[in-house]
Amino acid sequence: MKTSPSPDHLLAKLKTVVGERNLLTDPSRKDPFCTGFRFGAGPALAVARPASLVELWRVLVACVEADTIVVMQAANTGLTGGSTPDGDDYDREVVVVNTMLIPDIQIIDEGRQIIGFAGSTLFGLETILEPYGREPHSVIGSSCIGASIVGGICNNSGGALVQRGPAYTEMSLFARIGEDGGIELVNELGIRLGESPEEILRNLQEGNYTEGDVEFPNKLASDDEYHERVRDVESDEPARYNADGRRLHESSGCAGKLAVFAVRLDTFPIPREKKVFYVGSNDPDVFWRIRRDVLSTFSNLPVSGEYIHRECYDATKKYGKDTFLVIDRLGPNFIPKLFALRRFTDRIARRTRFLPEKFTDLLMQFLSHCWPNHLPRRMEAYRDRFEHHWVIEMADDGVEEARTYFEKLFRTEDGDFFECTPKEAKRAILHRFVAGTTLGRFHAVNRKRLGGMMTMDIAFPRNERQWFETLPPDIEEQLELKLYYGHLFCHVLHQNYVVKKGVDAEALRARLLATYDARGAQYPAEHNVGHEYTANETLRGFYRSLDPTNSLNPGIGKTSRKKHWA
Repeated sequence: MKTSPSPDHLLAKLKTVVGERNLLTDPSRKDPFCTGFRFGAGPALAVARPASLVELWRVLVACVEADTIVVMQAANTGLTGGSTPDGDDYDREVVVVNTMLIPDIQIIDEGRQIIGFAGSTLFGLETILEPYGREPHSVIGSSCIGASIVGGICNNSGGALVQRGPAYTEMSLFARIGEDGGIELVNELGIRLGESPEEILRNLQEGNYTEGDVEFPNKLASDDEYHERVRDVESDEPARYNADGRRLHESSGCAGKLAVFAVRLDTFPIPREKKVFYVGSNDPDVFWRIRRDVLSTFSNLPVSGEYIHRECYDATKKYGKDTFLVIDRLGPNFIPKLFALRRFTDRIARRTRFLPEKFTDLLMQFLSHCWPNHLPRRMEAYRDRFEHHWVIEMADDGVEEARTYFEKLFRTEDGDFFECTPKEAKRAILHRFVAGTTLGRFHAVNRKRLGGMMTMDIAFPRNERQWFETLPPDIEEQLELKLYYGHLFCHVLHQNYVVKKGVDAEALRARLLATYDARGAQYPAEHNVGHEYTANETLRGFYRSLDPTNSLNPGIGKTSRKKHWA
């Protein structure tokens, strides 16, 4: 009978692969990688941080030989706890493999496509593509401050862009564990890179391939039909959601059940002209009408359409201010450095008796009060006038189409609009995007007087008229805070709550989800199941097919954590 190496033997092997500096075994150093951005936490034997694709392969081989669970992790910015261990009831040791030291991005086909390595980020991709006049499939969104490219693919992340749909590709390079427990490398990148795993990985890392080695098979590198799907406003099915079998393929939607080394993705031309329209109304039906009119009658789809409710506007202004200012003043590329600084400071704070829990949250919140109001005056005026806010970005011929439409619409309908200056546009979009950080900060600052947090990531049917939630009084009285925001053209709403102290958040969550079921909604829409949602049969079957031994990220979607799915 084959015996697995001991934990000490595995640690020694991993140290020879990644070096002592990049193998974290001290609890205080492991903690930032074992605690989710918003939810989820659990112990791990170690955190390995490989600095190359070959090192990543060797780490995986060592863990498989040791019969150890592997939790793949990139930026750890997920909102449902799916990129960290969750609890301590696994039946094997757990090793977290963080890939952020492998951030390479390679350009192919004159910028029309890219290869994103395991730790590459959307921020980095935007910068690299700019000289080519191209942009990524996804842009910075509420859930992806500093997010990785591969993480978006693995979670079918939806993003903000109306024409492009969920992050998706059929071309990737990944490792999988077979029925026999052996690990194999699968090259579906469409690039001839060699035969053996280390030869393939070394050639890719070093760019040792020619234009002639790059093939263009009949495979998708983006969702090529979403622009048609989103226009069908009469459909009783949501436009996009994580369990949609149409967009589950190998790395796409794998949720960590494969170890993904690199993905190949399409890029898109940067529009000649963009214009942001800031729209306000007190009547949800007006937004319902705008959505249907724009999607079904406009010749040009919007670039994006980001909704935010007044209560969320106010909370984000207060509790997302520091994140807003960092991105606005220092640029999005500073965010990873900020996260690293926060991790270091929190580690020191935990060792210092007189410093409180959540020290960096409290410190940054205090410092944000020292800065004057960061939001444009016209936005603030609309905050006072309107309950519902919609930041709609149009491009090229769509600009005049939207301008003409809004001028005519608001002669008779409740509401108004204004065309943003470039500075207003940047701040309106950024304010909406940092809304995703607000829930955690609000809870951290006020946690002593609050109950738990609940996050709902809901995809409503495309023909759903009652898109804005109206809660019964007995639920309202259990809530301390409601935050409503989302991608309204796609009918994807993020509905986040903080409950009052003593309220059973899980029971309340189940009650809310049952109401969404009755309305034909799907969830999660774009944040994936993580450890917060129950994976349906489509996802469960997909996960089992990818990982028959259940060694990669077991327990995801509230599935079995046991070996071979016992």
